[in-house]
Amino acid sequence: MAFDYDLFVVGGGSGGVRAARVAAQHGARVALAEEYRMGGTCVIRGCVPKKLMVFASQYRAGFRDAAGYGWRIESHGFDWSHFRGKLDVELARLESVYRRNLESAGVEIRDGRARISGTNEVTLNDGRSHTAKHILVATGGHPVLPAQVKGCELGITSNDVFQLEERPERILIVGGGYIACEFAGIFNGMGSQVTQWHRGPGILRGFDEEARHHLAEILTHSGIDLHLGTDAVSLERSENGIRAVATSGREGVFDAVIFATGRRPNTSDIGLEEVGVALGARGEIVVNEWSQSSVPSIHAVGDVTGRIALTPVAIREGHAFADTVFGGKARTADHECVPSAIFTQPEFGTVGLSEEEAVHDHKVEIYAATFRPMQNAFVGSDERVLYKLIVDATTRRVLGCHIISPNAGELIQLAGIAVKAGLTKEDFDRTVAVHPTAAEELVTMSRPTRTA
Repeated sequence: MAFDYDLFVVGGGSGGVRAARVAAQHGARVALAEEYRMGGTCVIRGCVPKKLMVFASQYRAGFRDAAGYGWRIESHGFDWSHFRGKLDVELARLESVYRRNLESAGVEIRDGRARISGTNEVTLNDGRSHTAKHILVATGGHPVLPAQVKGCELGITSNDVFQLEERPERILIVGGGYIACEFAGIFNGMGSQVTQWHRGPGILRGFDEEARHHLAEILTHSGIDLHLGTDAVSLERSENGIRAVATSGREGVFDAVIFATGRRPNTSDIGLEEVGVALGARGEIVVNEWSQSSVPSIHAVGDVTGRIALTPVAIREGHAFADTVFGGKARTADHECVPSAIFTQPEFGTVGLSEEEAVHDHKVEIYAATFRPMQNAFVGSDERVLYKLIVDATTRRVLGCHIISPNAGELIQLAGIAVKAGLTKEDFDRTVAVHPTAAEELVTMSRPTRTA
């Protein structure tokens, strides 16, 4: 059977774009459909604009510390409209780069919503249908409002934050995951009065217990009004803003309420179930190690599969798919020991096992150090960094590394290479320290803090 394309990609985010470009470079005839803006969650409403907001919010503390070092700096406050204008320009520039890269690779772009109308057919919202030997679904995910909260429609999600016309003076953030904690730090840094409610006993569930407890103390000390074991019950419009009521009976009036309480895969109403694609309990596309769904001609990569919801992982999955199907190089994406960073203030970088995970299958030694780095100590700041290594007591392999420190995202990328490579504690110890740095602690911790 002759097809219009060798590959039709549904979704113009990082995973779909990488797969389309690589497949085209391998000589495949490729088309890609995107219903909103090229770049997906990461570029348009996620990683990139969020990180730029983190940069912007850090200057407040920077001005304070600068005074401690002798600088005479006068700040007139944060200009949200100026920042928003520049942010919009930058996102438009990045979207154009994505489009240009696709076009230069020979990918045909279809602007519009695509629906899978057959095992080898895609129909666009303009009514046109196209056949393809392979279909790749890379539609990502979306944040959801908690329907159990009365009046939840008065709140917004992370998608909406970047479209706010004004910076909220009083903001409530509901949630305790990395998105909630990042936005709490952002708005706190920009000068908003930040309240955070989280229903669980601690923020960042699933991360290393010691590290997340350490970070919670820092966030609270920085001025974020954090309440654990507390969830939203209802929102209602009041004369002065949005009145929120919590499970604890606590109440408050806010200019904005952000729900960061969960995400769902974008699989609704795109024809998947009609053609026989199996979905998981949360609506994710069930795939095998080759990113192939239950329908052999349909593959999926990225957040829509419910695997690791990180942009670099989606990119690896998309590249591996294209190499395997069109490049004659069969390979799968490696989902083991993936480093990641949470852009709180300070940042939290992590790779490998948490202490709680490690003790299930290993006898471990824990090396941990908390201290005031030189830069903080000089200006009298009490903020302490954390460096932590988890070591298999038998093999001596470093099983995990957790860092809470300025620039932890940059540090964990490098530490991730060592942990992924299976280096031992003695390999770390043989590495000469770079002095004076906070990160030298990774190679100078000589005695375990505890064993388990």
